[in-house]
Amino acid sequence: MSVECRPRKIRRVAWVCAVGLVVVFAIVGVLLGNTPTGVIFRVSDQVAMVLLGFLLAGGVLLLTRPRVRADAEGVEVRNVFTVHRFKWTDVLYVSFPDGAAWARLELPHDEFISIMAVQATDREHAVKAVRALRELHRVASPPKGQDDAGEEQADEVVPTADGDGGHS
Repeated sequence: MSVECRPRKIRRVAWVCAVGLVVVFAIVGVLLGNTPTGVIFRVSDQVAMVLLGFLLAGGVLLLTRPRVRADAEGVEVRNVFTVHRFKWTDVLYVSFPDGAAWARLELPHDEFISIMAVQATDREHAVKAVRALRELHRVASPPKGQDDAGEEQADEVVPTADGDGGHS
């Protein structure tokens, strides 16, 4: 079993905004040549305005980049600028805190990685993604005190300096 998830709503919004930016900056670039202000705009200024629209659109489209991929081995989280890969044994659990914008992987030592691909605005899509990630994590990481076969392991007694085996 594997899971791949990308945000839905922000991708649509980002594409609409990107197209809008290109159109607006192209129109402004074309209209720059006919200003009654006395300022002289050259063709290079008009081209620069259109290119600026494309650059801004590209920046907005970075919001479409987040993705999470998971399989039995681990999970890969790609956010806007970073990519992280974790084995399931390194992940404590998958959470979606109340009021949070996106889900996250809880890691040891109070660390976490945000999963920007699973966003609260996607509602049911996000719920399904979190459930699928949790199921993969549950299957890949046996509960504490069990080995891979699901058999209970005895707690290991660590000897202490006074030789009582850690018991008081």
